[in-house]
Amino acid sequence: MEDNKTPRNSRRKCSFCGRSENEVGFLITGMNGCICDSCSEQAYEIIQEAMHQKKDAPGELNLKELPKPKEIKDFLDQYIIGQDDAKRYLSVAVYNHYKRLLQKVDKDDIEIEKSNIIMVGSTGTGKTLLARTIAKLLHVPFTIVDATVLTEAGYVGEDIESLLTRLLQVADYNVAEAERGIVFIDEIDKIARKGDNPSITRDVSGEGVQQGLLKLLEGSVVNVPPQGGRKHPDQKMIPVNTKNILFICGGAFDGIERKIAQRLNTHVVGYSAAKDVVKIDRGNLMQYIAPQDLKSFGLIPEIIGRLPILTYLNPLDRTALRNILTEPKNSIIKQYVKLFEMDGVKLEFQPEVFEYIVDKAIEYKLGARGLRSIVETIMMDVMFEIPSQKAKKYEVTLDFAKKQMGKANISRLQTA
Repeated sequence: MEDNKTPRNSRRKCSFCGRSENEVGFLITGMNGCICDSCSEQAYEIIQEAMHQKKDAPGELNLKELPKPKEIKDFLDQYIIGQDDAKRYLSVAVYNHYKRLLQKVDKDDIEIEKSNIIMVGSTGTGKTLLARTIAKLLHVPFTIVDATVLTEAGYVGEDIESLLTRLLQVADYNVAEAERGIVFIDEIDKIARKGDNPSITRDVSGEGVQQGLLKLLEGSVVNVPPQGGRKHPDQKMIPVNTKNILFICGGAFDGIERKIAQRLNTHVVGYSAAKDVVKIDRGNLMQYIAPQDLKSFGLIPEIIGRLPILTYLNPLDRTALRNILTEPKNSIIKQYVKLFEMDGVKLEFQPEVFEYIVDKAIEYKLGARGLRSIVETIMMDVMFEIPSQKAKKYEVTLDFAKKQMGKANISRLQTA
């Protein structure tokens, strides 16, 4: 047998490198020749490099093909309940960003400047979800970054420039493509100035970070570390121009309602004090937010000026929470139904269970995020038992939900 195989193996050679079948891992046979595994890998790398070079120029945008503001909002409506004001602001900002990228230099020399956005809303109202959802629709690179890890240069933590590293990665390190992208900076309130009082300890994640963000928001050429992290003298930097990068900032700004209330309750001495005062909705003070409230909270005036569009997210009421449970395309309940469907089980909920979940979410004051925690607590034992059983259907009852919440350690959900 071996004698018969040897001549055949010696005849079969790679058409590219000439090595026989004995000298390579394996040969792929074609109509008129063969190629070995090593040459296949090299060919793949050559193709990848050639394709990457083709992408050096950013992809063409066509205004007729781009989604209009109303279409963007309609798309967001499929996934997010309510928050119409924030959706409208975001839709217009993204559409205008496209128009800026498509702007040609005319004789009138009018240059459209970008309008960065800041969204304010309490936890669980959908700031990050808005950003993630709109990313599905975009024709430009989009990334979500966190401001909590940022510190001043020279301290342990991330440099401000590392915000753009993730955008570069999303754009496959195509600088021209990254320079027209959109960055969502989450938790922007965490870099607020801690206070005006001088302290022995330096606030390395507060005002200094805001100062560093100014050049990014305004537009300048920034040297970005390609792998993120700290800067090193021997590290090769990638220059990125942030002039055409749109920045959207979001933060909970916990406690800013007190600043708004103080401003609204200020009475002037004189004739104007006698005028009828406009009725204020004290249940939703966030709708009255103004730039001076952000300044009182701890953002420096320079950074507020570079975020000209200020919008807010409404706190979620009972109706909104109930709708969030079941209505959106990827609602929490639909996700659990899908999970059980993969095990061949039809999952159903009694309508009273939804009302009970909403009651608990309002009690714990965690917004939409609290809904998932409660549903997870109720469903944990079922998800543990059902895959091992041969059940075809399971119905979650109100008594079962109450029993599960009663025996679970729910102290972690409650807020002070």
